[in-house]
Amino acid sequence: MANNSIIRTDVDTLIDTQVSSEIFEGVIKESKVMSMFRKLPNMTSDKTKLKVLDALPIAYFVDESKNNGRKNLTKMAWDNVYLTAEELAVIVPIKENLLNDTNIDLWAEIKPRIVEAFSKKIDAAVLFGTDAPTSWGAGVVPTIIAKSKEITETGNLYVDIDKTMSAVEDSGYNVTGLLGGVNLKSKFRMMTDTTGQPLANTEIGSLPRNFVDNGSWDKTKSTLIAGDFNQAVYAIRQDVTYKVLDQAVIQDPSTGDILYNLAQEDMVALRVTMRLGYAIPNPVNSLDETETRYPFANLKPSSTVSL
Repeated sequence: MANNSIIRTDVDTLIDTQVSSEIFEGVIKESKVMSMFRKLPNMTSDKTKLKVLDALPIAYFVDESKNNGRKNLTKMAWDNVYLTAEELAVIVPIKENLLNDTNIDLWAEIKPRIVEAFSKKIDAAVLFGTDAPTSWGAGVVPTIIAKSKEITETGNLYVDIDKTMSAVEDSGYNVTGLLGGVNLKSKFRMMTDTTGQPLANTEIGSLPRNFVDNGSWDKTKSTLIAGDFNQAVYAIRQDVTYKVLDQAVIQDPSTGDILYNLAQEDMVALRVTMRLGYAIPNPVNSLDETETRYPFANLKPSSTVSL
């Protein structure tokens, strides 16, 4: 390296066990998916099998006048849903002269950017299928569309939310929360019930609301998502780990263009990774055993309704 005063241990001190934990906790807080979904125990392998109820038992009245009162047979069927751990990585290039500048709290500058990058990528992949690994499926909103659980805005947000919640309830699930973009906040501030009164004493008004502010929300595809967020699960295969790069070439993953030549530009790079998997098991229930059931529904924007 051009500056011999920079050694690997200088960069190693950027992340220790405590700091790794801070990154992970920050991602959970900043990612609305991870903060609202149910966390399972850490994965012990790359793939975890979840047993999901696929057929319900049936109860019978016993008729003593038929078949000597013999009880009918019943059964429960189980299907397999897999939680597959996928690796997520972010690379932070750092100028060597910054490492030598003791007046800069470099970690204070880097950590928020790592957390933001991870949370944005996770939420976009899970909610909209953006750059999602194949094992993670199409994403929540595309799956909602495929299962015909999408409602179009009419301009009356109170009525629209009620219809969106009804689409979830028709599948046998109870709505536990609402999720939307930051632009939805203004609509909630102005929203009233069917009598023109504030939402204070209504079911919709009492529901937890979360607003995605990490840049992953696509307001052209969704005004809000209503759902039973307990039905969506995630698990960590590997906590945050890191690797210091000092001779690598950093390329744009989309185009292959060289962004940084670390050795040539007197730079090092911090590569931070984590591995996690998510799934929406969607078991059958007493109200809906069809393949179109789903614990989420989407309120999509209308071209005639201002976002």
